[in-house]
Amino acid sequence: MEKSFRVNNFDLIRIFAAIQVLIFHAFDHLQIPRPDWATPLLYFPGVPIFYTISGYLISASFERSSDLRHYFRNRFLRIFPGLWGCLILTIGVASFFGFSFFSKQALIWLLSQMGGVIYTPEFLSGFGFGSYNGSLWTICVEMQFYFVLPIVYFIGKKIKHLNYLIFGAFFVFLIFAFTAKIYFPGIGTDNELRLEKLLRYSYFPHFYLFLAGVVMQRLQIYKSNWIYGKGLYWVVGFILLKILFPILSTPVLSIFSLLYLSVCTISVAYSNVGLSKKVLKGNDISYGVYIYHGLILNVLVSMGLVGNLNYLWVVILGACILGYLSWVFVEKPFLLKKGLAATSHVPTKLADVTASRA
Repeated sequence: MEKSFRVNNFDLIRIFAAIQVLIFHAFDHLQIPRPDWATPLLYFPGVPIFYTISGYLISASFERSSDLRHYFRNRFLRIFPGLWGCLILTIGVASFFGFSFFSKQALIWLLSQMGGVIYTPEFLSGFGFGSYNGSLWTICVEMQFYFVLPIVYFIGKKIKHLNYLIFGAFFVFLIFAFTAKIYFPGIGTDNELRLEKLLRYSYFPHFYLFLAGVVMQRLQIYKSNWIYGKGLYWVVGFILLKILFPILSTPVLSIFSLLYLSVCTISVAYSNVGLSKKVLKGNDISYGVYIYHGLILNVLVSMGLVGNLNYLWVVILGACILGYLSWVFVEKPFLLKKGLAATSHVPTKLADVTASRA
């Protein structure tokens, strides 16, 4: 079988990653006791998967872009129409629950959100679980990836050693990630300090995962007989590694397991490569699932519907429906309007599907 960069299962992997994030957000915010079947899902955190896929695909897209304008236009079209649709619905739903958006603070908040600067304003702190959409912070991180990547390529081409620069940057940011884990242990926890939150919102502690994707793309790792079609072996090996060496789940050493997971992600993407197209029929609903599940959780919390495992399935079903509607009526039309490929299985524009739904 011919090994093609463009024929893969990234759409399915993104949906898995989005639902993984959704499930554990639902357990936390809906106060649902975590069932035993959910424990293995902890091994496959969705956000790091998104970052790796983003680095892998966006770097390929940038290399094929005719200029920076074309590159940033693609990024804009893939992120902002869907985000703006989610914001409009969020305003409508929050207004239904009695929150007013007729104020200077609300206007500043809305303009910030439309630009991808995500935060929860004071006037919305009482909506649901206290964050109007806790998943959207990764959009800010992704946007930083998009801006830094051309700089890396520009410097690399200037010194005529692009690969060396990318590999070097990967190791530098890997060391930074280790350092952040040691000196800022509260990042991403309930005890997160203001400085730690600001660091989490920056690209610095996450960039090594993005660059890991870039490295694997530059090396064309998908062509390797150790990668192509070997996804099941990598996943089983990853699970065994996590079980046999639980120390790899500690905050600092988890970086090693996340790098292993990055390789697993690429291998799974190039195993049984026709599966994504057969299952999804070209519909990429992962972004919508990711950005809308927080809104659904807030609605349930506001209605007092917590503590029951059945509500988890309500969130999953609702997010999938909204994700599909977002894809059909918002995301896909904007992509087609500009003459871009609407699905990742279309050969000419595979890499335009990004991972910030991370």
